[in-house]
Amino acid sequence: MAAGEKEKEGSEEGDLQVAMVMKMGCCPSGYNALNVDPMALSSDLENESQDAGALFVLESKGTWVHAGYHLTTAIAGPSLLTLPYAFTFLGWLPGLITLTIGGSVSSYAYYLLSTVLEHCAVEGKRYYRFRDLSDHVIGKRWTKWFVTPVQFGVCFVTVVGAVLTGGYGCKLIYLGLIPGGGIHLWSFVAIFGFVMICLAQLPSFHSLRYISLVSLILCLTYSLCAMAGSVIAGHNPNVPPKHYNVEGDAVQKLFGVFTALSVMAGVYGVAIIPEIQATLAPPVTGKMIKGIGLCYSVVVITFYPVAISGYWAFGNQAQGNIFDNLAPSDAPQLLPQWLVGIASIAIVLQLLPIGLVYVQPVFEVLETKMADVTQGRFSLRNVLPRLVFRSLYIAIATFFAAMLPFFGDIISLIGAFGYTPLDFVLPMLFYQIVFKPSRRTAIFWLNWLIIIVFSIVGVMGCIASVRSIIKNATTYHLFADI
Repeated sequence: MAAGEKEKEGSEEGDLQVAMVMKMGCCPSGYNALNVDPMALSSDLENESQDAGALFVLESKGTWVHAGYHLTTAIAGPSLLTLPYAFTFLGWLPGLITLTIGGSVSSYAYYLLSTVLEHCAVEGKRYYRFRDLSDHVIGKRWTKWFVTPVQFGVCFVTVVGAVLTGGYGCKLIYLGLIPGGGIHLWSFVAIFGFVMICLAQLPSFHSLRYISLVSLILCLTYSLCAMAGSVIAGHNPNVPPKHYNVEGDAVQKLFGVFTALSVMAGVYGVAIIPEIQATLAPPVTGKMIKGIGLCYSVVVITFYPVAISGYWAFGNQAQGNIFDNLAPSDAPQLLPQWLVGIASIAIVLQLLPIGLVYVQPVFEVLETKMADVTQGRFSLRNVLPRLVFRSLYIAIATFFAAMLPFFGDIISLIGAFGYTPLDFVLPMLFYQIVFKPSRRTAIFWLNWLIIIVFSIVGVMGCIASVRSIIKNATTYHLFADI
């Protein structure tokens, strides 16, 4: 047989083996029989179809530790300081139960979503974006009109909230150093936004890995300050008497419960699990699960101490941010100024990594549309569009942050409308569709129970948030100051 014919026959035999592996999907015995590495096959196939967004922004070079850093940054942020406030609507036992259920369901949901992504990768198609996975599982129509707008809305609102809160924190630090200083809040928001614009030029999600590690350390820092501060303040004679009863009539208590549930959903929400998992180097099997474990180790040692100590110290008078109780502007100071200063600096600095993590899905879209994948990431052809459009996106978010300093109520609404379906409904639904568990199994009924309960919670959370916006509308002022 001629050499060319042998080569052709070998090529056809190889193609047949690949086809057989693709048909068998996840069957381990099939892979072993053919001696084909499923993850290597997945890697080869994905490299053929990667676009500029996947190659440049969601480059797959990270380890499970890096994924854990990114996930911790996305979850364990300053929003955890609202947990004592959520307890004021629930009380001790319901508060602890709800906090535990929120952590259990969210970690379970992220485990299921990661499992679905791994399953698709083994079958020969690795999905890098939430919208790509949604296209594959529930179809392009649902993705176009619901999943993509909700995810991008959540990301934009989170960036706006990070810039606004960062500017607010900067002004508080400024007023601590210069009491009565005359610089307006919008100036600090603009400064914070400019710093984020500079950091946003880091080319990829993977390049944020050490910044995300710093974010984890900062979270531990201000959480420790909040816990220690609450213990100190709880023994201070200037603290008002503590009461742990839930106030209000039946209607107020009901809306309070759904407000607390929305807070919990927002605290545990991520909405970018596929994009974080995309940063992992192949093979991806098992890596994201380890990253989730790292993240929730940090969650346990920060969420519970802050929630318990803050609610113990102030009871049903706990404010939306526990540091509003610990360092009140209109009452005697309860803590040493240096402790408040350390916490404030840690909070402000962590808001930069949070904003940078949540802009990555948008940057990926911009890179896909604007970059030329055939040229280098740092070529002039690709650097200029990246600089212009990334800067413009952060500038728009900064403008909204400066204009709408009452954005907290809107964030609550978007959180209820966005985080709940993306993080507490769709992962279970995706798993049901992809793996088709039997009706005889507990996982089938557990997943549907979570889907139904959290769909109701999301709707009621939206209603409670709209009610809060209407109630507080008279206090809203554009470009307001503190």
